Order: sequence, then C-alpha cells, then structure tokens
Amino acid sequence: MNIPFGDLKRHYTAQKATIDQAIQTVLDKGWFVLGEQCHHFEMAFANYCKAKQGIGVGSGTDALHLGLKACGVGLNDEVITVAHTATPTASGISLSGAKPVFIDIDPQSYTLDPHLIEQAITTHTKAIVPVHLYGQSANMDPILAIAQKHHLHVVEDCAQAHGTLYRNNKVGTLGSVGCFSFYPSKNLGAFGDGGMVITNQSHIAQQVQLLRNYGSITRDIHKIQGVNSRLDEIQAAILNAKLQHLDAHNTRRRDIAQIYRTQITHPDINHPTEKDWGMHTYHLYVIQTPHRDRLRSHLEKCGIATGIHYPTPVHKQPAYTHLAPQSLPITEHVVNRILSLPIFPELTDEEIDYIVESANTFCP
Repeated sequence: MNIPFGDLKRHYTAQKATIDQAIQTVLDKGWFVLGEQCHHFEMAFANYCKAKQGIGVGSGTDALHLGLKACGVGLNDEVITVAHTATPTASGISLSGAKPVFIDIDPQSYTLDPHLIEQAITTHTKAIVPVHLYGQSANMDPILAIAQKHHLHVVEDCAQAHGTLYRNNKVGTLGSVGCFSFYPSKNLGAFGDGGMVITNQSHIAQQVQLLRNYGSITRDIHKIQGVNSRLDEIQAAILNAKLQHLDAHNTRRRDIAQIYRTQITHPDINHPTEKDWGMHTYHLYVIQTPHRDRLRSHLEKCGIATGIHYPTPVHKQPAYTHLAPQSLPITEHVVNRILSLPIFPELTDEEIDYIVESANTFCP
C-alpha cells in the first residue's frame, strides 16, 4: 500500500462538480479581481469565524504583513513570536519593517509560552503574534492579558487553524487581527495562493483594504502607499464552494486523530496533547519519538509518506541568523523528535488501519 502525506487530487475529485461550476461562473462573468466572489467569500468567512469584517489578500504571509501594518507596526518595532513555526510567520513580520523576537514554546501544545512574554518586552515591542500551530490554539487568555497590560496588539497567525476554537470562540477573533492562509494544503485551501485578514475593528479593516490595493480610495487616488495583494475571483469562488464542507472535514480529521491516539500504542510514540482550552482541528497530527528518523524510514518502507513540521526552527534559518543569538531549548529539543503522520479527510479507513499497524510494528 502507498499512502501519500496529502492528496489534493482526491480532494478535488470529491468536490469536482461544485468546484468546476464555481470556476465556470467566474469565467462566464469575465470579472477576475475584486468582484462579487471575493466580496461574498469575505463576508461568508468572516461570518463563519464570527468576525465583523474580512479582507481577502494574496497569501497568508501578506495577511500577517498587512495586518501588522494596519495595527501601526513598522520600522524599528519588535514583534514577539515563536521560532517553532513555518518561516512565513517571520516573513510577514519582516515585511512590515519590524524585527521578530523569538520566545520558546509550551512543550505540550507546541504554541507560544505566555510565561516567557514579559521578559522579551522592550520599549520597541509593538505586537505579539501567537501561532495556532498544527490546528491547536495558543493559550490566549494570558497572552491577551499581557498585551492589554503593555498596550500591545495581538495579531493571530491562524494559517493552520481554520475552524479551531479557543474557549468556544473561533481563533482569529480574539486579538486585534486574525490572519489566515488558504494555501492548497490547508484545512480550507484554494487551488493557488490566497489569504484573509479578519477583524472586529473597522479602522483596521479599512487600513487593510487600502494597503492591499495600492493604497487607493478610488481608481486614480492613492491615499497611502500600498501593495498589490488581492484574493482573485477564481480562488474566492473555489473557497466559497469549499467553505460549506470545512466543519465536516475538520470532524473527519478529529476522528482520524482519535483513532491514532487510541490505537497507535507503541511505547516510544508520544501523541499530541489536545489542551482543554480549545478544540484542535488537526491540520497536522504530530507525534514525538526519540527514534524519529528510524521511524520515518520504517514508515517509508511500508509505503507511508510522512513530514517534519519543522526540522529547522526559524531562529536557526540562514535568513534570520543576523538576529541576536537566542537559546530556545524546548524548540530545539522537539524539532529532532517530531514527525507528522498523514491526516486528511480523504484517507480511507483501510489506509488509516494500515498506518496504525505499521507504526505499532516499528522496531527501534
């Protein structure tokens, strides 16, 4: 049996009729940028998250960049975040002109450790970017309390957390801004790049709307300096078609996660912890083992593809080694132990059983 880590072709085939019709609607209309499909998806996704406004942008990185800019973050500012994340988290901060300041993670949730925030705050700190990693929310109450105490913005990185809950609230609605990616492999993915900023603050929404479209208030009048970062109509139409399936797909991911948790019983495999502060949506199912590379090789021989998210933390990336040297012991420990198992809605029960069996037969 050969099991891929993800299978976007299966994903498309399962929804082919509605997606094909959505694309055809845009082609027939002949309007491809900032049209009714984008507007409809902005409203639909904001409503899904229970946010007041959504602004479609070109990518999740752009969502972070423009969300931070709209909060007033810029040159010589500092933004506190984690190094255990995809590098685009830091890219969005850097694009705003600010410097990322990395702190360590909670060893169970893999998300930002609130106890380490205050010691990282300086007179230059302007915002905190908690990353809701793998589909699990960061512990937001203490993060928000610290932000309020120090008059900082909280800009949530929700790129892996579509539909994730924190204390019955959708992530992205807790801070000043929520930033989403619709990269194809996400729980809600387009067929290309795409992103969105959601917010409950109208002045931030207005600023993002200006920034994403050259700063223009009319076709020929540009109020501020902006960029070209717009969610195009075809991607918006696809996302409109797929949004109705998001909760069902998240439920399927949670069901697969429960099978892994209860049926993979190998003593050297530690399962992810779902924290009691929220509902995990399992964009990734990340186990830990001291025998990571050998387990990965074993599964590969069994025909099972796996991933590592992420083998090199951002503070060790060549692009960010110019920052002050930092020791992040928990981050640096887990990156040598983590392994992501296949978890996508179209996995068959037979494939899931085979993954369980293969993991349990691993001999270190």
